[in-house]
Amino acid sequence: MDQNRVIIFDTTLRDGEQSPGASMNLEEKVRIALVLEEMGVDVIEAGFPIASNGDFEAVEAVAKAVKTSVICGLARATKGDIERCAEAIKPAARGRIHTFLSTSPLHMKYKLQMEPEKVLEKIADSVAYARSLTDDVEWSAEDGSRTEHDFLCRCVEAAINSGARTINIPDTVGYAVPDEYAALIEMLFNRVPNIDKAVISVHCHNDLGLAVANSLAAVGKGARQIECTINGLGERAGNAAMEEIVMALRTRPDRMPYKTGIKTENITKASRLVSTITGFVVQPNKAIVGKNAFAHESGIHQDGVLKHAQTYEIMTPESVGLHRSSLVMGKHSGRAAFKAKLKELGYDLGDNAVEDAFNRFKDLADRKKDVFDEDIVALVDDAVVRGNDRVKLVSLEVLCGTKHQPPSAELELSVDGQVKSVRATGDGPVDATFNAIKALFPHEAKLQLYQVSAVTQGTDAQAEVTVRLEEDGKSVNGQGAETDTLVASARAYVNALNKLLVKRQKTAPDDAGP
Repeated sequence: MDQNRVIIFDTTLRDGEQSPGASMNLEEKVRIALVLEEMGVDVIEAGFPIASNGDFEAVEAVAKAVKTSVICGLARATKGDIERCAEAIKPAARGRIHTFLSTSPLHMKYKLQMEPEKVLEKIADSVAYARSLTDDVEWSAEDGSRTEHDFLCRCVEAAINSGARTINIPDTVGYAVPDEYAALIEMLFNRVPNIDKAVISVHCHNDLGLAVANSLAAVGKGARQIECTINGLGERAGNAAMEEIVMALRTRPDRMPYKTGIKTENITKASRLVSTITGFVVQPNKAIVGKNAFAHESGIHQDGVLKHAQTYEIMTPESVGLHRSSLVMGKHSGRAAFKAKLKELGYDLGDNAVEDAFNRFKDLADRKKDVFDEDIVALVDDAVVRGNDRVKLVSLEVLCGTKHQPPSAELELSVDGQVKSVRATGDGPVDATFNAIKALFPHEAKLQLYQVSAVTQGTDAQAEVTVRLEEDGKSVNGQGAETDTLVASARAYVNALNKLLVKRQKTAPDDAGP
């Protein structure tokens, strides 16, 4: 392998899904995996097969659908986990088993309750067993950044001797700082005798906001695989953001002469898809993919950019797939223009999906004078998240205002194909709408978040609503977009309910992984 080539290992479908509120069904995972493959992601960690039948089926489905990327499954250091993982990745053109075990004194004493020598023995046994089932095995030292150096060296050497081709040193709790983490990687290269037999990988969490910085510092000392997620999704404060890592390497080859196989023009498309499916809205000032990333408010900045873009832009919007279009769609736009717009925005839809999207676009154009790119993205993505819903919104009528107290909502839902209707009241129009949904589809989930944002400017803008529901410690996010805020609210709540139905089938593993 080219010594300056950095392998991109994406764990959006595994670690990213562990974000509180994020939940993806099988079809959504496959859709994201295909976009990651199109981007040029080297390794896709598709899930934790032992966690549930749903996780197993999702990893297996991704393994069948993806042809070029390596498909990876996570497994604890047990025979059952490893066998289940091997079975799930079996259909893949190239499959990998990623097994892990804690190595820090804190984890060994309180979590594993195992002596170091037993941990070392278990590492050797689990890696050897995984290698007997597949040629591509990765081993992770969970809480590696807080592991004693002598013991970490012994563990890495044992894992490589047992057949691991990739060794991952995670900063599991986001505790490290860049110079410290870089020194740790350098120490391993200097002290582990068989280190040249494996690719060294890093997996950094963002608890101190240093995940990307730590990952890049490690690459400078010899690491050649970075584990990351789209939009930095992940447990707690998230993981290293793939788009930030890739664009940092592309933008600063003078300081970091390394390259990846990522087609950066697909970054915005992937970011939007993950945001839509998980319900995690990208913050406006997020690096690379935030809507303000290429916006210039200051007059001095605007003047500079107009004279020469590089005065205040270190990369172009087009380099990450963000196109500034002067073509504004309206009610007189035809199918050909609409299809061209979809292609320009990165959507490759089948004929039926295009027809459905076009009909929704025409309906939107009748209510909105100008339809901008952001409107079409919201419209198409809103349809994407509803593709396999058991519960669907049929109709909603709300009476509210000073003359209608208490506010009331008349709602029709389709539940598993059967249409039901009800009228309910509430403290306000949104409360009445949500009460109606609860009446037709009884549940004990609690509303944790209700958030409304405008897709574009103007009073006729589409409203994008995010709803978070929590039930028995499991939380999910739902989204809906419509020019009518109440309809968008109902869509978001119903979307969250459907995700909750998926999440009910999943069981949390004893260990969430590195």
